[in-house]
Amino acid sequence: MFKISAVSLLFPTLIWARFGQEQGNGAVAAISALSNLGNPGQAATLAGQSIQFLLGAANPCGKLTHADLILSQLGTSSAAVAAARGLVAAEQNFNPFVVSVPSICADKSLPKSPELRGVVPLVDPSVAGADVENSNAAKSKLNPFVATGLSVADVMQQNGFSNFTSVLADGTKQATPGSASNAAPQQQQPTTTRMAGGKSAVTSTFVRMTKTMPPVAQNPSGTGAAAVGGGCTGSGNTMSCGAPKDGTGAVKNAATGNFDGFVRSSIAGLDFGLCVPTMKFEAGLNGRKDTEFTFQAIDPLVNKGQQEALNPNIITNRIKDQLTNVCGANAAAKDAAKAAQAQIQALGTRNADTANTWNKLLGFDNANINPDNAPQPGLVGHT
Repeated sequence: MFKISAVSLLFPTLIWARFGQEQGNGAVAAISALSNLGNPGQAATLAGQSIQFLLGAANPCGKLTHADLILSQLGTSSAAVAAARGLVAAEQNFNPFVVSVPSICADKSLPKSPELRGVVPLVDPSVAGADVENSNAAKSKLNPFVATGLSVADVMQQNGFSNFTSVLADGTKQATPGSASNAAPQQQQPTTTRMAGGKSAVTSTFVRMTKTMPPVAQNPSGTGAAAVGGGCTGSGNTMSCGAPKDGTGAVKNAATGNFDGFVRSSIAGLDFGLCVPTMKFEAGLNGRKDTEFTFQAIDPLVNKGQQEALNPNIITNRIKDQLTNVCGANAAAKDAAKAAQAQIQALGTRNADTANTWNKLLGFDNANINPDNAPQPGLVGHT
C-alpha cells in the first residue's frame, strides 16, 4: 500500500515539472526585471500578463503580440529586446497526453517588431524532432533566422522542424504549415530533388506569386553532373514530385544506416513521390542497449533529423508529415498513410509486427525491417 501511495503522490509532481512552463523558461522573470524601463510598475504588469500566453489553451500568436507590446512600452534597449525574444522563444505549456504536437503561430505579420522576427520557440522534448527545434530556438535568440515575409511556423519548417499545428491569429488551425498558396511575390520557394546517396538538394528559385520553376538538380559529389531522380514542382502542400528510377538514392553507411534505394508501392494509385515510406524496427540505435528496440523511418529523406522512438506512432506521424514536407506524394498516398497511422495506433503493439503491418498497408509487404543488421557499434540509424 505504501508503494502505491508514494507513486500516486509523485506522479502529479512529475507532470507539473514538465507541463508547468508558465514562467516561460525564465522569460517572465526577465520581463519583470526591466523595472527601470517604461512607467513605474509597467514591467511587472507586462510580466504578469505574459503568463496567460504560455498556457496550453492560448493562441500561440498571442505571445507574439504581447512581445511586440513589451517593446512598444519599454523600448528597444538590448535588455528589453532580450526579454521580449525570450518570450517569443518560450515553450508554451504542453500536455502530450492530450495532444501530440504543439501549436505554432502561422500569421506572417507577427511579430511586427523587426527585433523579434526570426526567433523560434522551444517545444516539449517529447515531441518528435524536438532536439532540432530546441537547438534552433536557443540559437535564434541571439542570431534570429531570416524571416522576411514568413511566419514563425514558416521559419521553423524551413529550418528542419514541421511537427506542429499551424494556428492563425483568429484561431483558425491549418493542417499544413508553410503552404505555397499564400506565397508573396518575389518570395523564395524551395524545391526538392532526390539525389544519389540518399540526400536531397533544396534549391531556391525566385518566383512570382505561385508560379513555380523546374528544380535544378545538384550533385553532392561536386562533379557537376546532374543527379538522377524525380523532379518537383510547387512546395508545401502543393508540392508534387515525380518518382525517381528504382534504386535511386541507395546508401550504405555504418552510422546513419542503409537504404536500398527508391522502390514504388505495390498498391496501384499510391505515389509517394521521392520517398519510400517504410519503417524499421531495430535494436541498439543511437547508443541504446543492444536489447532495446526502437522504430525509425528507413529512407534518409524521411528520417533526417528524426530521433528513433519506442512509440511507433511518433515515427508513423513523422513519415506522414514528410510525405507533404519533402516527398511530394499524391493525395491517395497521403490518405493511405493517414489511414495506416490510425490502424497502427489502434493496434497498440510495439514489436516487429507493428513495422511489418505499417509497411504492408502502404504496399511494401517484403520490406526489410532491419536493413542495418542491428545492433551495430556506432549505428545512429538516421541522417
